[in-house]
Amino acid sequence: MQFIESFFAVIGDLTWGWALIPILVVLGVFITLLTGFVQLRYFKRMFRVLSSSNQSGDPNAISARAALLVSVGGRVGGGNIAGVAVAITLGGPGAVFWMWMVALLGMATSLVECSLAQLYKRREEDGTFRGGPAYSIIHGLGTDFRWLAVLYALCLIAAFGLGFNAFQGNTVAGAAEESLGISRLWSGLGLTIVAGFIVFGGIHRIAKAADVVVPVMATAYLLMAIVVIVLHAAELPGVLASIVRNAFGFEQAVGGGMGAALAQGLRRGLFSNEAGLGSAPNVAATADVRHPISQGITQSFSVFIDTMVICTCTAFIILLGNVYQPGAENIDGVVLTQLSLASHLGDWTQYFLTFILLLFAFSSIIYNYYLGENALAVMTENPIAINVFRIVVMAIVFAGAAAPGATAVFFFSDPLMGLLALVNLIAIMMLLPVCLRLLRDFRGQLAAGVERPVLNPDDYPDLDLDRTAWTGKVGEESAR
Repeated sequence: MQFIESFFAVIGDLTWGWALIPILVVLGVFITLLTGFVQLRYFKRMFRVLSSSNQSGDPNAISARAALLVSVGGRVGGGNIAGVAVAITLGGPGAVFWMWMVALLGMATSLVECSLAQLYKRREEDGTFRGGPAYSIIHGLGTDFRWLAVLYALCLIAAFGLGFNAFQGNTVAGAAEESLGISRLWSGLGLTIVAGFIVFGGIHRIAKAADVVVPVMATAYLLMAIVVIVLHAAELPGVLASIVRNAFGFEQAVGGGMGAALAQGLRRGLFSNEAGLGSAPNVAATADVRHPISQGITQSFSVFIDTMVICTCTAFIILLGNVYQPGAENIDGVVLTQLSLASHLGDWTQYFLTFILLLFAFSSIIYNYYLGENALAVMTENPIAINVFRIVVMAIVFAGAAAPGATAVFFFSDPLMGLLALVNLIAIMMLLPVCLRLLRDFRGQLAAGVERPVLNPDDYPDLDLDRTAWTGKVGEESAR
């Protein structure tokens, strides 16, 4: 067992230790420059997905808005509450600035990976779509690279489908036990039953659940943060100035100065928004849209919501309070956020934060499950295998919740996530010219006066596209 743990520790060191974060940042800069700052050029267009006029007219299709909410539900999790607190504790206020910067770059990376997932998606017998990095590798790079797609799928199943779901169950049960006194056994059982009901309904039920849960959790947390900001409006300029000064080493809040702020901001930002890690494209591919770039723009918006909105809310709650002490490293991330919120609005907020954590974790569980199912479909679409996987995921959620030490066996999750991210980045770099073709097509149609561009597969005869997914006709109303 020690040998296995050491093996995965080496994988973690080779990915997250020194290779992955620099590659993600450099690639983000490279993509931003090549696309002409696409995340800024189409920023206003991102909000169109929220309009009812841009939803799919097919009741059986997954709309762009539904895919957005599922991906936001997956990106937004404990990292937005605990992770931001840890980043500030270890890196100082300046870590928040670098989280913003990595999100700005990540918006471009996410647009590319999700546009490619849309382009190479496949229509299922029930009319829904499947896609993601594994499908982009098989149909974009060719069957000679199928082994790379299988490697990616196995890592996705292990990291997200199994490991991270145990952590989410553990987070919910721990918060419920700490603030409400509810036994881990009962909270774990309740969470497992509700999550099981959703995942056994497939992507349609997952999308419907996200349509309810995600707006509630995001709006509730956002409103609470706005109340805190309004109460301390006079202090906000000073906090913003402190974030910038600390980010560039002009004001040292922790040991390591600018280096600590940069390292923590980049690491926590990437963990939170998942841009470039190859997870969100699996959900992006399910959307029924007219042009792949449309869903790429929508998923870029998902990164913005995760980091620029939700993570910033947590940062302001902490930095506008009097609980955070620069250099103090002996406080848990969730506890720091919890105590900071209580210092602003009272002790009752611990129950509010527990409720928010429950919603965050629940949305992440159903999102992580779908990632695992989609990865499994790369190797087999046998209904029995998929149902067995659903049962295993539910068992993992319950085990993670009921037994505090159960998550210790998932030491492989972070290293495997690092490995699948490297595979995804390889695919992005190799398929980037294809995405740039899509972007030129999209811009050309907009320049010609087409309000909602449509992909014509006849313009891409050299690509292995599913003609049933892309007809080149407007047909029924699709998102954007």
